[in-house]
Amino acid sequence: MQNIITTLKKLFYLWRRSQVPVKQPIKISRIDNLIIFLICILISIISSYKLLLISPLYIEDIFSWFLTFTEILISSGVLILVSKKENPTISSRQIFLIITLLLAVQVTKLALASTISPLAMIIPPALIISQGMGSVTALAWVSIASFIWPDPEIVINNNIFFILLVFASVVSLLGGRIRSRAQLLQLSIFVPIGSFFSQWILIGKDKISITYEQDFVLANGDIFSDSLLLAIAMLFTILFIPIFESIFGLLTKARLLELADKENPLIRRLSLEAPGTFEHTLLICGLAEEATRMIGGDIDLIKTGALYHDVGKLHAPNWFIENQDGSKNPHDELDDPIKSAKVLQAHVDEGLKFARKNRLPKLIANFIPEHQGTLKMGYFFQKAKEKNLDINEYYFRYRGPIPQSKETAILMLADGCEAALRAMNINASDKEALETISNIIYSRKKDGQLDDSNLSKGEIFLIKRAFLNVWKRIRHRRIQYPTSKNNTFS
Repeated sequence: MQNIITTLKKLFYLWRRSQVPVKQPIKISRIDNLIIFLICILISIISSYKLLLISPLYIEDIFSWFLTFTEILISSGVLILVSKKENPTISSRQIFLIITLLLAVQVTKLALASTISPLAMIIPPALIISQGMGSVTALAWVSIASFIWPDPEIVINNNIFFILLVFASVVSLLGGRIRSRAQLLQLSIFVPIGSFFSQWILIGKDKISITYEQDFVLANGDIFSDSLLLAIAMLFTILFIPIFESIFGLLTKARLLELADKENPLIRRLSLEAPGTFEHTLLICGLAEEATRMIGGDIDLIKTGALYHDVGKLHAPNWFIENQDGSKNPHDELDDPIKSAKVLQAHVDEGLKFARKNRLPKLIANFIPEHQGTLKMGYFFQKAKEKNLDINEYYFRYRGPIPQSKETAILMLADGCEAALRAMNINASDKEALETISNIIYSRKKDGQLDDSNLSKGEIFLIKRAFLNVWKRIRHRRIQYPTSKNNTFS
């Protein structure tokens, strides 16, 4: 019995150690929290004040109002907690967007509930939230916005309510996965068409009046009008999503793919002025993308972040060995390890300047300093020791911060492993390659670089296997083709 208990304790200990550490959410200032709280109170007041307009007013009515007010306030708080849980890096601007959209919908319900279809009120904001903050947050928002109506006299048809929940949920789920503007356009066409046929089936075709209704676009209750208004609202939402991205710092899948375009001016400049760095970047992309896929991370984010992580080398490309032609090394001519270390740190500082100048989203700009973390510039530190310089190790470390997300941590590991794997003998075994990968990752972990990354031991194991798989793909022999006068062999 004692052996069984001991075994169970060991299993529980190993299970607990293998779990992903809890990621601490970004702290929001007191002023922002106060503003968010006041908006939540305003939503609760707008959504419940009509309960106090009953005449005569009894104590039961006041109690009923208080319960409704509290329920809506708590619901708003739950919505914020869900958004923070899904995305710990959510900013106060993005929380403002979620709460403000809820406030706007409640005001619209109060003012235009008899004119505008519930579908056109709920579904477009759900698309914005799912694109920028994820499907779970969008579903939570849809639930609260759908069930809370400020005017108790407004009664929604059960069939309309069912159609609203179904299509709002579909938009929330698909919106978080859509990867291009073209797919958004398709969604804005198919959802209104789907709602039209759903209403036709569940409500009846006698509710259609295209020719006789003079103001059919705003004719609430008419099937064609509701669907047409929804289509128009969704099209305008798609047009305004880039504006929301800029104002509220949203990073949608479509935006990531646009930034990852190799013809982007900054990436194109990197390929022309620092070709060695660009090739190094592409190889790192392959390693990082495979590892991220293995652990279920954000592939689009790391693929885009990897492309921009070394743009700071554009300030002095020839100071980095991958861009040198082998004739001379500026660091040898400088012959000052301390100044050389400052040049390496400058590629991070200049990279952040490039990011600000080109208005890169914060999540992409984070890859620039975090992929180096506070790593030691070992080569120049050793050079300083050889010169017997009495210098602190601090001056030979990058200024950080260390990786704050799984994606930036994976990029750091891929950056360290890429050169080592490429330098390995073509006849090296898988065991030797895995040992090299493990040693590099262990050194990063021992140095404390992965402390804030939220990577579990299980995920680190998968990352090692992913790097090995990529190395096995790129390591291959080429057949020695015979030569001929007309060069017909290829």
